[in-house]
Amino acid sequence: MRASERRRITELPPEYQDLKLERAVLVGLALGQHVETAEESMAELERLTDTAGAEIVHTMVQRRQRPDPATFFGRGKAEEVRDLVSATNADTVIVDDELSPGQLRNLEDIIKVKVIDRTALILDIFSQHAHSSEGKLQVELAQLNYMLPRLRGWGEAKSRIGGGMTGRGGIGTRGPGETKLEVDRRRIKKRLAKLRDELRDVDRVRRTKRAERDRRQVPSIALVGYTNAGKSTLLNALTRAGVLVQDQLFSTLDPTTRRLELPDGRTVTLTDTVGFVRKLPHTLVEAFKSTLEETVEADLLVHVVDGSAAEPDVQYASVREVLAEVGAAQLPELIVVNKADVLDEMTRVRARRRFADGVLISAASGEGLDDLLNQIAVRVPVPEVEVWLLVPYDRGDVVAALHAAGAVRDEEFLAEGTLVHARLREDRSSRLETYRVDQGEADRLRSRA
Repeated sequence: MRASERRRITELPPEYQDLKLERAVLVGLALGQHVETAEESMAELERLTDTAGAEIVHTMVQRRQRPDPATFFGRGKAEEVRDLVSATNADTVIVDDELSPGQLRNLEDIIKVKVIDRTALILDIFSQHAHSSEGKLQVELAQLNYMLPRLRGWGEAKSRIGGGMTGRGGIGTRGPGETKLEVDRRRIKKRLAKLRDELRDVDRVRRTKRAERDRRQVPSIALVGYTNAGKSTLLNALTRAGVLVQDQLFSTLDPTTRRLELPDGRTVTLTDTVGFVRKLPHTLVEAFKSTLEETVEADLLVHVVDGSAAEPDVQYASVREVLAEVGAAQLPELIVVNKADVLDEMTRVRARRRFADGVLISAASGEGLDDLLNQIAVRVPVPEVEVWLLVPYDRGDVVAALHAAGAVRDEEFLAEGTLVHARLREDRSSRLETYRVDQGEADRLRSRA
């Protein structure tokens, strides 16, 4: 897509419209023969840049066998970018990968304008979209961890930070308050330690709430998926949560949990989690680990796939990589292919073939939601209950079946029959209602023996 044909996805509010937008040149690297992969990654970088609120004046992709250790894409290409920046009056260069401190310093020395990498861009977007106190703490933790090894590379005269969480300093500058680049490592490390302590306190509160849900045996479901796949729209459609939905990457950062009643009458919790992208910065995964633990502790993952994406397979694989990183790869998963309302018949057939065990839905129009709820009901584990059963001696097959299922916790042989203390799934315990006694009656029978 040419720069002249490109339309900005985000619109600035009226009070910002008199401000000059940053003019950005986007540069990517195609390693070996993977040109198509690089172009798709660059298309995503364009959306990230739009979401961050910058104007894209040009994009380019450099083909190399491997990144240049000094300047990432070679000195000749760096000088070409410098000339392009001068010709287009750009003030920012965004590189579609994470740069080392040395590469960052060398590129800025050559190009003479601000250079940021994909990681800094994503951190900036998170900074704009974090609203809860926990979200802000997590973003600041990730930003400081990212900046700590890069302080020296940014020089004395430049300030990469300023203006706080709503500052107007441009991409890569919104962040931890009025901290200046000249601040020494000791002060940043002290702030990092304080942030970790505060996040531990928040995590304790979350664990307490989770323990209460576990005590009540309320199954939990986590919505996971690529950013902008429609997780928040689905949460709203199923629970009327009222979560803000925008056609932007990372529009939802703070997890939202709501109750959901299944067709069989059971109640579960449904949690909307932060979306993922390819090359998700490791600093963000680390900072958001406490939030992502809602995913690790879930009984079922509902993996929302954007059916309208150019490469849903790549997005699916990217999410699976992050799930593996946080320890959630082995959890039961239900794949949901969303945005069916905008798919033609051929795309629908491909989606059904690729995700044969999944459910095709449209969270926006409601198509397939009943099927989705039924699939969730089938896959969510039924909670267990403790029961006392007085089984007549002529029904030894019932006691044997309970032993075979590993459900028996204790048993006593009384005059009236076998008193069994068992732990069973609630739906299975109802089948044994004929033999069921309450705990008081069980205690009475034991006291008479």
